[in-house]
Amino acid sequence: MHQTFDAALGINLLHANQAGADHNRSHFDQWGITCLNIMSSPGAGKTVLLERTLAALTQQLKIAVIEGDMTTELDAERLRQYGVPVIAINTGRSCHLDSKMVAGGIHVLEHKYNPTEFDLVLVENVGNLVCPAEFEVGEHAKVALLSVAEGEDKPLKYPVMFQEADCLLISKTDLVPYLDIDLNQIAANVRQMNPAATIIPISAKTGEGLQTWFDWVQAQVLARNTVSPGATVT
Repeated sequence: MHQTFDAALGINLLHANQAGADHNRSHFDQWGITCLNIMSSPGAGKTVLLERTLAALTQQLKIAVIEGDMTTELDAERLRQYGVPVIAINTGRSCHLDSKMVAGGIHVLEHKYNPTEFDLVLVENVGNLVCPAEFEVGEHAKVALLSVAEGEDKPLKYPVMFQEADCLLISKTDLVPYLDIDLNQIAANVRQMNPAATIIPISAKTGEGLQTWFDWVQAQVLARNTVSPGATVT
C-alpha cells in the first residue's frame, strides 16, 4: 500500500528515535543503571509519585532523575529537595521526551557525576497520554499512571500507552468514594490492551499500594543487576 508523505515521515522519525534509544540504553547497560520511563496525562501524579519514591528508596539505591517538562523547572525543584541529581529538560512545544533529549540528560549525568555509582534513573516524561508511549528514550521498562478521576475508558481510548506499559499504577485511589468509578473495570480495560502488565492501585495521600510499587522498582533494579554490562559505547 502506498504511504502518504506524513505516514512515511512518521515512520522515519520513529526509526531514528529508536536508534537513539538503543544507544542510550547501551550507556545505561554499560554503567549498570536501570532506567524507568514514567508516563501519564498531566495531573495524574507522576511528580508526587517520584517524591514518595525518592523519600523511600534513596537509602537503598543511588538514584538520578531526568525531568521532562514543556516549560519551567517547577517539578525538578520539588525533586531536588530529596538530595538527588535532577536533570531538567524543557521540551518547548514538544509533547514528549525523545531519545535525543534524554541523550542530552545522559551527557550531563556522565560529566557531572560518576554514572557507574548509580543504580536507577527515573525519567519523568511530559504529561500526555499519546506521544510519550510512541517514543522510546532508552528505558528498560515503561510505567504508566492513570488517575481514578480520568475515568474507566481511557485504556480503550488511548490504547498505545497501556499496551506499552510494563507497570500500570491506578493513582489517587483515595478519591474513589467520591467518584462513580470501578477500579475492577479499569483493570479489566487495561487487561484487554495488555494482559501482562503489573497493575498496582496507589494513593500518595494514604500510602495505599506504595510499598508494592517500591518493591516492584527494587525488583527491576535487582533483575538488571544480574545482567552482564553491555559493550563499551562512544
